Amino acid sequence: MIRAVKTAALAALSVAVLGAGLVGCDGESMENWDPFASGPKAASFTGSEKLDVDGKSVNVSCSGELADGEPVVVLLHGGGDGADKMAALQESVSAKHRVCSYDRLGAGASAKPDGPQSFDSTGKVLTGVLDRVAGDRPVVLAGHSLGGLIAARYAPDHRDRVKGLVLMDATPATMVADISTIIPASATGPAGDLRAQNLAIFQGRNPEQLVIEDGPVESAGDVPVEIIKHGQPYLAALPGYGRALEDAWTAGQAKWKGLSSKAEVSVADKAGHYIYTDTPDVAVKAIEKVAEAA
Repeated sequence: MIRAVKTAALAALSVAVLGAGLVGCDGESMENWDPFASGPKAASFTGSEKLDVDGKSVNVSCSGELADGEPVVVLLHGGGDGADKMAALQESVSAKHRVCSYDRLGAGASAKPDGPQSFDSTGKVLTGVLDRVAGDRPVVLAGHSLGGLIAARYAPDHRDRVKGLVLMDATPATMVADISTIIPASATGPAGDLRAQNLAIFQGRNPEQLVIEDGPVESAGDVPVEIIKHGQPYLAALPGYGRALEDAWTAGQAKWKGLSSKAEVSVADKAGHYIYTDTPDVAVKAIEKVAEAA
């Protein structure tokens, strides 16, 4: 969501959409392909590999063991980050589950997109990644910030494979309207800068060239969903508008409950936007809870 403005006091506001990240990678492997398998086979590699997804090179990292009857956990990074940002979380979760992460097009070590992306096109890349790392196994998507928004948009149309969600301070479904309404076009100074920067990001001026549009919260059925909100009110740092932004963010997290009849919202009291780095135990427990339920 919020892009950084030019004052040190508001630097924390940048984390809700853009950060920084770069992840290394190695060559693609076909050694796990089985032409006689009855269904798609999940890749069992450990470490990072570049996979060809619809003609594009996508950097994917996997760890942990594939176990019968258990889902594959897939981590989705926030905007401006990469898979490496979630490496510590992946390592922790992999102690009990098979877990993979990947750089979306335009992020980290993956190829750049050919042009503007939409939730549909970035969803097609996610499908290609899931085909390779999970095969016909069920998956649990755990997304942070923009990654949470992408996961929440993807799950309702892919109920056959997405059997659980963990949203870590996910960008709300009405973020464009929230920013536009709360901070008026006439705003100047830090607030005006923040409004202009974020609206530009939403229009596709971001590394992924992803056009971020508002939309309704659609149902993914009765899959387990854990929604975790930040407890440290970093958005309140914006003079004049911070409190309203915090309230809108809180309301946005509550709206994500519409994803499932089994959705729960909790607050990570000691965490800012990066819940999985500020309070990693909270993120790990939520992912394990959903994976076990799935």
